[in-house]
Amino acid sequence: MASSHLKEDLECSVCLNVYTDPVTLTCGHNFCRDCIGRVLDTQEEDGGYSCPECREEFKKRPRLKKNITLCQILEAPQTTQGGQDKTGTSCTRCIHTPAPAVKSYVMCEASLCGNHLRVHSKSPEHVLCDPTTSLRNKKCSVHKKILEYYCTEDETCICMSCRLDGEHRGHQVETLDEASEKKKKKLRNVLQNLMTEREETERRVQSLQEHRRKVPGKADGETESVTGLLRNLGRRLEDLKKRVRREVSVPAEQVSLSLSDMIQQLETKKEELSRKMEDIEELCNVTDPLTVLQESDTGDLCDTEDGDDEDRERHDKLLHNGGDLAVGGMSHTSHTGLSDIMSGVIVQKCPGTHVYPHSTTKGEGHINAEPSRKRPPSTPLKEPCWRRPQPTPTIQHLHSQAGGPNVGGVQQTSGFTDILLDERTAGSYLHISDDGKTASWLSKSQNHPGTPERFRCSQVISSQRFSSGRRYWEVDVGGAEFWTVGMCYPSIDRGGRWSLIGYNKKSWGLGRGWGNQYSVKHDSNEVPLPGDVSSGRVRIDLDYEAGRISFYDLCDPIRHLHTFTTTFTEPLYAGVYIGGLEGCIKICGGKPHVRNLPSDW
Repeated sequence: MASSHLKEDLECSVCLNVYTDPVTLTCGHNFCRDCIGRVLDTQEEDGGYSCPECREEFKKRPRLKKNITLCQILEAPQTTQGGQDKTGTSCTRCIHTPAPAVKSYVMCEASLCGNHLRVHSKSPEHVLCDPTTSLRNKKCSVHKKILEYYCTEDETCICMSCRLDGEHRGHQVETLDEASEKKKKKLRNVLQNLMTEREETERRVQSLQEHRRKVPGKADGETESVTGLLRNLGRRLEDLKKRVRREVSVPAEQVSLSLSDMIQQLETKKEELSRKMEDIEELCNVTDPLTVLQESDTGDLCDTEDGDDEDRERHDKLLHNGGDLAVGGMSHTSHTGLSDIMSGVIVQKCPGTHVYPHSTTKGEGHINAEPSRKRPPSTPLKEPCWRRPQPTPTIQHLHSQAGGPNVGGVQQTSGFTDILLDERTAGSYLHISDDGKTASWLSKSQNHPGTPERFRCSQVISSQRFSSGRRYWEVDVGGAEFWTVGMCYPSIDRGGRWSLIGYNKKSWGLGRGWGNQYSVKHDSNEVPLPGDVSSGRVRIDLDYEAGRISFYDLCDPIRHLHTFTTTFTEPLYAGVYIGGLEGCIKICGGKPHVRNLPSDW
């Protein structure tokens, strides 16, 4: 009973276990240092301190004082109680108060204290050993004799009877001491190998730690190098821009003055022709023949200007020179400057990569819309089609009949094509209107059934496929913040980031991304576009046989944005992508967009 009360007195009231590093509060109650520390930390958040046992409150966090008496009680050897030594073995001969055993007899399976050891048999078969409670393990389980030998064939300890008459008769045996020494020798060798391996592992750890410490410095150096490279590239591009403007603006001003002079002369000529026309009409209305025949100025009225042919030739020459100026003057300067920049920065630093997204040959710095076609060395490089200034399209350009010629680089089309969106391909967050014209991005999944043809992203394609002919359609993109519109093959991937229009070899797109940046994309190559789609409405032109996809901003006047040129190997579908914000894109139906057209269309 006293023993149980003592155990309760040695238990912490917080963890209900025996004290670990006991400390005392000023109220006199004892706790484990860690237990009372956690309690006080919790109370500190509430703004007050108190004893967990008596609830006595303290104005400030109490100072913990080590209870030396409890520490000594807990550190005292418990083996003194009950007559046990540090091994926990008591004398089996003591009746009233068992004393600690000092030796154990294997033969008798008994542990004896010092008094009983003196009166015990001293015969040789009574083998003494250190005190232990597992004496049966030292005897043969079959013959109940002391284990004296080790069978090397069966790797087990045996007695004399097992060796002479038992199942181990004729086996190779060793004494326990010999076998033990051999095993210890093997273990020492293993230990040595393990120590060597541990030392090698430690050296490798230190080497890796040293390398890891150097990584941030190397990364900072590489970052600084790339930052300087980009900064230098930006300066050189800015210098090239100023150079192009300077070299184009001077001849442009000269041509503008010549055109202004020609316009003034033609205006004067037009007024004179109008005056003559009025005089002739007035003379034609005279009924008196004599008056008509006697009019002295009829010779001047009937004469034609001798300089008409010269004026026409000058007019055509000015138009031709002005058109050449727009392309040729800037093409040579920009190509030369860009070639210098690419060869000095991009090609040297990043070999084996695309310089421009339309280049099909990796590692080459050619600015060429069709790099697969070889040109003679004497032929000067031309500006790529997506860099050349495009002429303003006219009404004839946009609404000509099928099979018409190319005018000014703008492909003639066969007419407006009505596009319907295929709801079966729409992503989970897209809602397609009943008429198939509007795709809306919603913040809640529409739980569309998962099918192989459905996109995992917020993307949808048309139900129509195009494998021939010329056609165009219009898309209202003003209702979406981030979007992409374009064309794709039916074999385009339907899941993952690379299924987005423009991020693979099977799609071509125009879109707006972060920072209100407009760009065209193909095969993950992105070309930023100057300005924006001010009208909020985009026209897409397709000429399948010619391998062209063109994009236009339907502003006033209509502005050409970009043209992709390739060879199509599959049918094409129209595609729409909406970014991760609520918005919608509408396919324009009915008649094509003809508002805000120039008066001469």
